[in-house]
Amino acid sequence: MNTPLLHDAATHPGSIADQIIDRGQITRPLLRGTVTLGLISWLFAAQAHANLQISQSTVHPTTAANNGQITWSNDSNSRASRLMHNDSDEDDDSPPASLTVDIRTLPKAPVSRSGSLSGLIESVRDKVTGNSSDTQTALSLNANAALVMDSNTGEVLYGKNIDLVRPMASITKLMTAMVTLDARMPMDEKITLQPEDFEGPKRASSSLRPFQTYNRAEVLLLALMKSENPAAAALARTYSQGRTSFMAHMNSKAKTLGMNTAFFGDPTGLDNRNSASPRDLAKMVKAAYEYEVIRRFSTTAEHDFFNDNGILHARNTNALVREGQWDIGLSKTGYISEAGRCVVMQARVNQRPTVIVLMDAQSSQGRTGDANRIMSWLGNIFQGNASNAN
Repeated sequence: MNTPLLHDAATHPGSIADQIIDRGQITRPLLRGTVTLGLISWLFAAQAHANLQISQSTVHPTTAANNGQITWSNDSNSRASRLMHNDSDEDDDSPPASLTVDIRTLPKAPVSRSGSLSGLIESVRDKVTGNSSDTQTALSLNANAALVMDSNTGEVLYGKNIDLVRPMASITKLMTAMVTLDARMPMDEKITLQPEDFEGPKRASSSLRPFQTYNRAEVLLLALMKSENPAAAALARTYSQGRTSFMAHMNSKAKTLGMNTAFFGDPTGLDNRNSASPRDLAKMVKAAYEYEVIRRFSTTAEHDFFNDNGILHARNTNALVREGQWDIGLSKTGYISEAGRCVVMQARVNQRPTVIVLMDAQSSQGRTGDANRIMSWLGNIFQGNASNAN
């Protein structure tokens, strides 16, 4: 069987972010169940020892009139779009000259919706104000710092110590992923894990072993979905300009995003100097959400990775992603002793996009309970407001 190619030529809303050409009919476990895809598929293994392969070639879209199709061509003269734009948290490579895909079959990029969370809740302001004692009592969060933000407007709907700078643990890996994708390195390039990838500021458990080989896409998936620290370390080590430059780019990107409280000392989050306020982490979540690959990889419930030792079955560290009860568009958990249990998410509640940041919960159960309470609270408000409007 020929192996498929993935082309991702966008990092902003309204663009096509993943086009996968599958030369067959594959049924593959993905996200919250089994998805059967014909010409377009997301992640799969072509055979027992085939690694996920992603083509990194620059492609430029043109749209044919009225036929719902987009064609990508390797036109080097046109402007290149950017490509694809722990402690344990467990809880042919060249593209064709041109490629035509029916865009009606592709996953849709996020689109703006009329109205916003802030507009919706204006009529019930007293019930939603983050400083309200009634709200604090109703949520009774386990986390020592929390933020709920309207994704469309950036308005904070609920806050608890939102400007308190705290260690972020493996939430770090969202920035690691963005810097990796911004560099546009070949995603099908083989990366062999080295002993140094398992060294760091703290000892942390891992399902990976030195000298196992995966491609860069798989290493990124392991870092985002399973929060594997050696995977994040390997991404920085194999950066085209070296690890030191990788860390400099993490910090410079944080400044570009307006994350004025943020600092990154390592790519994994095991360094307790990696820190930011909930308000700044919300900015990072919004930025990371613009990358289709990060959205997909961070919300994959489970995946099988093939290596020389056999099959590694990995699950998402966020129980809410695995359970599939909520519409979660991006997720990342984190834990070191200094940070407590953390999670950041982008989720839709009654089709309304929100960013949720929870830091320093006492346990994984407390972290999950907080997230459930926040989303149920928002859902009740929206439902009640809709009923009153009728």
